[in-house]
Order: sequence, then C-alpha cells, then structure tokens
Amino acid sequence: MKNKYFVSLMWLFAIGLMALPQVGLSQKNKSKSPVQATTPAPSPAKEPDKPKTIADLTKGSKGIPGLFQLYQDTATGAVRMVITESQLNKEFILFSHVMNGVVDAGFFKGAYRGSTIFTIRKYFDKIEFVEENTGMYFDPANALSKSADANVSRSVMLSEKIEAADSGGEKKYLIKCDALFLKETLGQVKPAKFPTAPPTAFSLGSLDKDKTKVVAIKNYPENSDVLIEYVYSQDAPLNGGSGGVTDARNISIQVANSFIRMPQNDYQPRFDDPRVGFFTTSLNDMTSTSATPYRDMINRWHLKKKDANAALSEPEQPIVWWIENTTPAEFREAIKDGVLQWNVAFEKAGFKNAVVVNVQPDNADWDAGDIRYNVLRWTSSPNPPFGGYGPSFVNPRTGQILGADIMLEFVYHTNRVKYDKLFHLANSAYQEMNVLGIDAVRLCTYGELMQENTLFGQAALMADGASDLEMTGMKKEALMELIMHEVGHTMGLNHNMKASQIFTPDQLNDKDFIKGKALVGSVMDYTAINVTRDRSKQGQYYSPALGPYDQWAIEFGYKPVKTTDELSAILVRSTQPELIFGNDADDMRSAGKAIDPRVNTGDLSNDQIRYSTDRFELVNDLMKKLRTQYATPGQSYQEMRQAFFILNSQYDQAATVISRFIGGVYVDRAMIGQPGGTKPFTPVSYADQKRAINALNKYIFSPDAYKVPNDLFNYLALQRRGFNFFGGPEDPKMHERVISSQRSVLNHLLHQNTLQRIVDSQLYGNTYSLGEYMTDLTNGIFAADQAGNVNTFRQNLQVEYVKMLIGISGNKDYMNTSKSMAVYLMKDIKARQGVLGDIGTKAHHEHLRTLITNALEEIK
Repeated sequence: MKNKYFVSLMWLFAIGLMALPQVGLSQKNKSKSPVQATTPAPSPAKEPDKPKTIADLTKGSKGIPGLFQLYQDTATGAVRMVITESQLNKEFILFSHVMNGVVDAGFFKGAYRGSTIFTIRKYFDKIEFVEENTGMYFDPANALSKSADANVSRSVMLSEKIEAADSGGEKKYLIKCDALFLKETLGQVKPAKFPTAPPTAFSLGSLDKDKTKVVAIKNYPENSDVLIEYVYSQDAPLNGGSGGVTDARNISIQVANSFIRMPQNDYQPRFDDPRVGFFTTSLNDMTSTSATPYRDMINRWHLKKKDANAALSEPEQPIVWWIENTTPAEFREAIKDGVLQWNVAFEKAGFKNAVVVNVQPDNADWDAGDIRYNVLRWTSSPNPPFGGYGPSFVNPRTGQILGADIMLEFVYHTNRVKYDKLFHLANSAYQEMNVLGIDAVRLCTYGELMQENTLFGQAALMADGASDLEMTGMKKEALMELIMHEVGHTMGLNHNMKASQIFTPDQLNDKDFIKGKALVGSVMDYTAINVTRDRSKQGQYYSPALGPYDQWAIEFGYKPVKTTDELSAILVRSTQPELIFGNDADDMRSAGKAIDPRVNTGDLSNDQIRYSTDRFELVNDLMKKLRTQYATPGQSYQEMRQAFFILNSQYDQAATVISRFIGGVYVDRAMIGQPGGTKPFTPVSYADQKRAINALNKYIFSPDAYKVPNDLFNYLALQRRGFNFFGGPEDPKMHERVISSQRSVLNHLLHQNTLQRIVDSQLYGNTYSLGEYMTDLTNGIFAADQAGNVNTFRQNLQVEYVKMLIGISGNKDYMNTSKSMAVYLMKDIKARQGVLGDIGTKAHHEHLRTLITNALEEIK
C-alpha cells in the first residue's frame, strides 16, 4: 500500500509540473509549433587566459637592479625578486647586522649577527632558499665523501610559489618576498626566552605583521641589501626598559640583510693553532683519523702581494678604513694613528701599507651600512653595551674576512656611563643581554674597563695637581690603545689576556725605560692603567704601540708561505716570554673560572701580586686627598662620590687579581718537543701562594682593611634629581660595600673548583696544602681580634665566612676533603668564641656559636 501510494503521488507531482506555464519558452517560440522548436547553437569555446609575465606583475613597481633584481610596488611597498636560471643551485652568503635597536633586548647599532651560506633551488613551481651546513669537511679523495650528505639536515628557509617565468634569453622566475623579508625567515630576531630569566626581565612582544616593513633596498653588483624594520608588540609589558625605549608595547628592531655573491678568488684558508689567538670558522674533518680532527680556519683578509717575489710589497688591494664623519674632530688624529699602527705588524708579514685610513667626506653619497666600506663609526647611546666593538664578517666556506666595522661609544670618553653604572641610574646592558641568553662572547668590553682606568688616572692626576695638557695626553693614549685593540679584532685577532706579563713593576715605573714601548705583549689584553705611586716616575699610562705578540700573530696569520714548515718556523717561537697567549676561555675574571692566574683582566706586570699590592697602597694614598681634591665651591658632592667608588673599584680589582694565585696552575700549550716548552701544568709556587694569602689577609680581611678617612663618609652624597631616590636611601652604605667586596674574593677562595684544584695539584707539584691554606685564611679572618672587641666590619665578614663554611659542609658539589675541612674549621671557630668584649662583640660571638651548633647538628 505504501509503495502504491508513493507512486500515485509521484505521478500527480509530475503532471503538476507539466501543467505549469512555460512562459519563457512559449514567448521565445510563439511563432513556432512546439514540435518545430530548435536547439540553441553552442557558445564558442573560451580562450585560455594568457600567462602573466614578469613585466605584467611589476608594472606598478620600481625596479632596483643589482645582484638580485628586486621590485618594490610604489603603492603598497610590497617587494618581489627575480631569480635567474644561472643563480639556481649556486651558493650565496647571507650576512645580517643590526642597523638600530634597543640594548635592553640585546640589539644595538652595528651588532653583527653572523654570516651563513644559502642555495637557491627550483622545485617544480616553487623557488626554495636553503641554508647549507658548513660545519663539516670531507676530503674529496676519500670514498667517504660520497656520503657527505648522510644524516645532515639542511634548513629550508623559504618555499615560495613562482608567480611568473620569462624565457626571453636567460630564464627568469618572479617570486613574492613578503614571507622572505617580513617574517623571521632569514634568521631568528626575537631571542628565545632564557630559562633563568626573571619574569620581569625586558622582553619583546610578538612580531606584528601589520607594522613590520621593508625600510630600504640598496642593490649593488656583488650584493643586494634589504633593511627590514621588525616591530614587536605586546599589550602590557612588565618591564618598560631603559631611556632608549619610547614605549615597550611597540619595539622596533632594524636589521640589514645582505645577499652576497660568493667570492671567486684564489684565497687559501689558513688553519688555526692553539698557540696563537684568531677568531675561527670551525670545521670538523669527517675523513680524518686524527685525535684532533679539526680543520678550523682563521678569519683573515685576502691580502696578496703586488710583487710576489719581493720581501716587502704593497698588497694588490689594501684594507681600507674610513673614519665616519660622525667622529668628533678632536679624536680623528688619534684614531688614524691607532689604525695605522697595524702597518708595523703587517710589515713583519711582508706587506707595506697594508692598512689605509680615509675620512668620510660630509657630502659622501654612501653610508656605513654599505658593506663595501669598512668604517670607524660613532654613537652616543642612552644605554651603551660597549665602549668599542670591532666585528667582522666572513665567508663561512673559507674564513676570508669580507668586511668589518668598528663601533665606538662617545659616552665612554666622558664620565656619564661609569657614573650611571656605579650608582644604578641606568640598567647594565651587558647583564641584561646575559639574562636574555644572548651570546656576548665577541662583545668587547675593554672600553668600559678603560673608562674606569682613565677615571682612576684622572683622580691620581688631580691629586698630583697635574696640568690639563697631561690629562689630555693620558686620554689620547687611552683612545689610541682602544682603537688599536678594536682594529686588532677586525684583523681576526681575539683577546690575549695573558699578555700583561712581559715587564717587571720596576720597569713599568721607569719612564725612560718604558717610553715608546707597549706596556704589555699585546694590545688585545684588558690591562690595568699604569699609574705609579711615586708620581715622579710616571711614564706612559697606556700602550702607544703594538706589542711583540701582535706583530707575531699577524705574521702567522698573513705572511705568504708555500709550505707548512714555513708556518711551523713562526709558531715554534710561541714559547718566547713576550709571545705568551691566553684568551677569554682561559681568563680567571670570574670566581672559579679557569686555572692560570696570569690570564686575567685588570692586571699588569710579571709580578701581579706586587703590582696589585702597590695599587692597594696607591688607593689608600689617594683616599686621603679626596676631600680637598673635589671640594669645588658651588658644586655638589657627586663627583667626590664617583671618585671614591672608582678608587674602591680599583682596590677590588687588585684583590681579584691576587686571589687567583691561590690554587692556581700555570698552563703551557707548547707542542711536544718544542724548544722552550715546559710541562702543560705547573702549580703556582708555595712562596707565591703564601704571598697572595698574606696580602689578602692584610688588605681585605684585617680589622683595618679598606682604609677610608672617617671624615669622608659624611660627604659621599648624590646630587638629587627630582623624585629619583636611586632605588633606596641615598647614604653610602659602607658596610654593605665592604662585605660585598670581601664576599666577592671569598667566592673564589672557597669555590669548589679552587678547593678541588688545591688538592688535585698536590699530585703534580703543589706544596700548599688545603689544610694549611684554609687555616691561614681562617686566622686572617679571626685571629687579630679574637681576644678583644670585634668591629662591625669584621663581624659582617666573620658571619659571612661561617655561613660559607656551613654551605660547603652540606653541598654535594664539593669534594669530601673540602667538606671535612669546613667541619673542622667550624668547630675550631666555635672554640675561639669567648665572653670578652663589648656587648656587640658578645652578641656576635653568641651568633657564631649558634650558627655553628645548629649546622653541626644537621650534619649528624
């Protein structure tokens, strides 16, 4: 029934449809019988759309010819790029550097972000930009080279669909560049969040695609440069940043990306040697059977003699430096002299006039962003991360330096930056970058140390009543040494923190002997300023010339050679005392870091214990003169306070230098059988370790350490600035300052690495035992006032020391021998606490007894 009912309905529905009026059809064919109606003629076939050409798609754009043909839309600013058939499967260099930014986020004008190799490939209807892995080498003659790509992941940075392809002549492909330039495709800009960064650390927001833009395009035959402004936005930042940040909700970082043609020349790589310090391009030889399969190439310029047979010849193409027209006029002569000093070193390598210096005309039609120009540049930043910075960029395939700049901060030649950092009026950019996890290895901070050195020299000169001419001369020496140092970096040299060893304190204090000489073996060191306690003996404050190591290093790096034996003849001289070398990896500037006390910052002479002891005494002498020296009527006491803290900083640096000799081990990297070589490890002598602990006990830990005239404390006042209270009460807080300095020294003296090394080095020559050392240290901190009143500075020190011993006793990172000594000394200290003295001393003794008793209970 249901089926029949359904069929009946369907018939009714069909009849109804046929009964509907056929209006359109009947009107169209009303003169014709329905039987005679004709079928409409078919429409003509639609012709396929003609493919758009490159010319069609770039009609409203400005063409920018160069290495890569670029087009920018004149209405929207959108950028397109043309890739030619000959550019496919070819290697190019990508180099990026910061044109402008904010130091708070680790971006500052002139910062180099390195260089990489990329290849452009065509995959069907797409163009790919692929970053190549350049960290491995396969000997082409070895069969293993056939599997060179095994387990190696290349990075496909971009895959963009081809918009148009033209075949007239060489085939060309057009692609859009938004994904290439307006994202972080060419390199990560925003740093990854560092795990230890506090929540309130300055940070960038998210990349804002609507605000990010291409600012400028400059095209040249050998390179194409695109300046991009990346804008990072966030609604409610926790940290507003320093004075250089207008609004932390929107931060702009301008990065210049350069696409560079791979150099085609006869440059020959030169390989690294641990006895001399160059920046390197690291490479592992995957076909080597050596225990050290390193094929690291030093970074150096491509210098080639005009006359290959001449012992001394001009290069075919010299290294040309331009002094930017932003440079203060009064600095230009010293800068030029500092740069040209490197010609002395290049003559040792066989090159005459290898370095040339010009001044950029005020009407120059180029700027320092053009990589064809090596420029000495100046800025005056609100929160500078350096005083001088000398980066270079290289061909990752060979290590050839392709370009360099030197950035100099004007404010490091004034009082302001050091003042800000001493009194917390500005953030420490260097610390901010470390918090963010940004690599600061190549960030040279010698300018900051030099500024402090110069302010210390200024205090000494003022106390001596020196003339303005002598003050100006000292500052010129400082600037010239800084320039030589930074230019050295651009020649490929890294730091040599061991170079301060070549002269005795007496020689440095002999102005006739030292005249015209470098104070150290290398201007690549971070040294103390040479200020004599006997002002009548004062000679040079800084080095006016390159050191012997500098000349030797350039000879190794640049002298044309035909055989490895010729290089070996240069390197075999590394054991000469004046050629001693140790870089940042070897220096002991941080507590527990490294082992060789000769590799340090802020030191001078081959007897650093004596030189630093003289610095203690010089500071104490100068402290007595501060009240009269800086008492200028009508001015605040701020300059006096600054001078006071500069003197204290020099005092602290001397203590740091001396402390590194305790448990120290001298390192020699001479090769086996090399003439003049010694054992790789030689512990510091017993006599020198005893000299070091005695000096620290006298000048750092004794009851009368830090000799500051009592009548000075009342005058160490800051100049008020509106409602800025500098983070707390404005008094000088002397107890905190002194215990901070003492704690810094103790952090190294009691570091697990130091204590372990004292024990380990007894196996190969150290005779200053852990027991004797820690007993000497404990006596220096407790013995002098054991039977009488303990002043408040010593109370702070003694409590701090006991707390450190307690920490050692329960710390798994310390050897058991160190823990045993800590327990033994705590019991000894507890037994020393008497019942004599004033009420403050009695309370102090009871405090120590309680701390130790509770700690010993925990150990049980």
